[in-house]
Amino acid sequence: MKNQKVKILLIIPAYNEEENILNTYKTIEDYNKKNKINYDVIVINDGSLDNTSRICHENNISVIDLIRNLGIGGAVQTGYKYALEHNYDIAIQFDGDGQHDVNYVKDIIKPILEKKANMVIGSRFIDNTKSDFKSTKARRIGINIISKIIKLKTKIKIYDTTSGFRAGDKEIIKQFALTYPTEYPEPISTVEVINHNRKIKEVPVNMKERIGGKSSINSWKKAYYMINVILSILLMRKGK
Repeated sequence: MKNQKVKILLIIPAYNEEENILNTYKTIEDYNKKNKINYDVIVINDGSLDNTSRICHENNISVIDLIRNLGIGGAVQTGYKYALEHNYDIAIQFDGDGQHDVNYVKDIIKPILEKKANMVIGSRFIDNTKSDFKSTKARRIGINIISKIIKLKTKIKIYDTTSGFRAGDKEIIKQFALTYPTEYPEPISTVEVINHNRKIKEVPVNMKERIGGKSSINSWKKAYYMINVILSILLMRKGK
């Protein structure tokens, strides 16, 4: 299966990303033109209170405007529902804040195209030479703890447990369109994929610090986040 015959969608969840969304889209558009490839884009405007929606509409960026804020889980699931409805072969979660590098999409989709994985995670931690930005020390500690819990539960080592730079094949698109966690979506959905006996692979990617705006992720500062995500993983059942 050759790249140009595969329908590929970048799902971009966006909440108050007026400072970043146009540049993020133009980076993808420029990459498409330069490489003569077609990565489609759908922005999921998650009830933004700023000009995210207006910027998308004025620049002919495909966007779904949610009438209220659903959070990252609900926004991403909306993107997977769109991918399922429009019969995409591969869907990639791609941040609207400038942290993800479109040049690594080809690396993320490669194991799927080669039938070696159903889901591929872009990881900052399996190759120290790839990513200059690896998040704060506190978050890295949290990621490492969650990694150990996932391995304890599933026997599979996932290094970058909170990476939102991920690709899924048709099976993953269908699974995530039907059900996607609203709380702690990246680690919980990863365990769900493993529990459904689907293959996961990590590949090294570069990530950058967000260009502007404010991250919606602040729960790492609160101890209950770690307690809840750990309990949620430990209580998950096979095939659930």
